[in-house]
Amino acid sequence: MRLVFFGSPEAALPSLEALCDAGHVIALVVTQPDRPSGRGKIVTASAVKRFAVEHKIPVIQPESIRKDPAALEAIRNAAADIHVVVAFGQIIPALIFDLPKHKSINVHFSLLPMYRGAAPVSRALLEGEARTGVTIFRLNERMDEGDILATSVTDIFPEENAGILEKRLAGIGARLLCATLARLDDIVSVPQNHALATYAPKIQKEEGRIDWRAHAAAVARKVRAFTPRPGAFTMFKGQRIIILEGRDDGRAGDERPPGTILAVSKAGLDVACGENSVFRVARLQPESRSPMEAYAYSLSGRMKALDVFG
Repeated sequence: MRLVFFGSPEAALPSLEALCDAGHVIALVVTQPDRPSGRGKIVTASAVKRFAVEHKIPVIQPESIRKDPAALEAIRNAAADIHVVVAFGQIIPALIFDLPKHKSINVHFSLLPMYRGAAPVSRALLEGEARTGVTIFRLNERMDEGDILATSVTDIFPEENAGILEKRLAGIGARLLCATLARLDDIVSVPQNHALATYAPKIQKEEGRIDWRAHAAAVARKVRAFTPRPGAFTMFKGQRIIILEGRDDGRAGDERPPGTILAVSKAGLDVACGENSVFRVARLQPESRSPMEAYAYSLSGRMKALDVFG
């Protein structure tokens, strides 16, 4: 099949690679413009652009695909049989998604109609879902509301954070996408039940602030949901500390105020949380420093029992 691929981050790469491996012709890649990235704010191309350039696939990078006549012309000239969208990052107008013979399909990392929106993986973890999956659906004019072509369900493993789960879903999505395209003419699409819809708005950096008054289980969900980005964080002596890994210790504390470090050991920092629960911090990242074991950070004398996180 001849297609145009819309995608930007690492999570879109497995689908693009699988399409190439399956023999589909990628006539054009549409991706986000190069953006400043990392601590040094170095302007960096998207993962999808880097792959396309390496494999000599034509690329365009519209700042706004809805307002770019040149992008529309390039997409029209690609003369695709179908458009495939995976984590592109912009809303695609009907003028574009209706162009090909087989219209346009999207690979979404949730079980629609659950978690429509930009951050389905993080939101599912934050809500403590036991399972999630991938949905392939036809694009329409409303966000993530098109008819469903295929789904794949998977359990969420207890120690998976958003980065690990998204990578696994990206692989599942790539396989499901190729299987769907192989039998596209035989699939009967199914309308979504909009009454069951939930939403997954973009994660905001400030949402990562840990409230130690919450139960340790909720703190653990936040750490998993915000790792590796934008990071679940707390304050300590005026410094921002990102909590990278930890768990609900499953035991009662000693009724110290939430945020109090109850004990320091090689296993980590035991922190008092709401409802007399305890969260054990295993790994953290101090401001402007590299990630490290929580115990290693404590050895510098910066943290000790009865110190308090903000």
